[in-house]
Amino acid sequence: MKETLLDVLLYLFENYFYDDPDAVRDRTTLQAGLIQAGFSPSEISKAFDWLEALDDQRVQFAPTGEIRRDTPIRLYAGPELERLDADCRGFLMFLCHNGIIDAAQHEHVVERAMALDQDEIDLDDLKWVVLMVLFNQPGQEEAFAWMESLMFQDDGEPVH
Repeated sequence: MKETLLDVLLYLFENYFYDDPDAVRDRTTLQAGLIQAGFSPSEISKAFDWLEALDDQRVQFAPTGEIRRDTPIRLYAGPELERLDADCRGFLMFLCHNGIIDAAQHEHVVERAMALDQDEIDLDDLKWVVLMVLFNQPGQEEAFAWMESLMFQDDGEPVH
């Protein structure tokens, strides 16, 4: 099995965080469960580091509560342009302009996406990163629920 950092994160999110957020406190048990699920210790370690950085940055990238639709367009650096395609960047702009995330959360999502161990990040991967960032920030339940409904809708039609 060729697992990636994102595969481990998604497994954790779907099997532990979503149903029992308190379960993530016991790293030893989580690690044993991940190894039993077939993930390599190196990918598990990277996932724990990624999650630790997500938690550590919660204050730095805390939502400001100010949703401005007239904010300037964010310019992406070279490595960001290489890894986040036009669909990803457009989706982030859509989220900002519709008040789902603010500028601070946008930066947090980009930072966490860039921390993934992948050469390219597709739109589905980015959506998971957005969902994990929103899940990790208190007071973002409405935005999380909106994002969750977008990801798990059956018909695949865009939400307007």
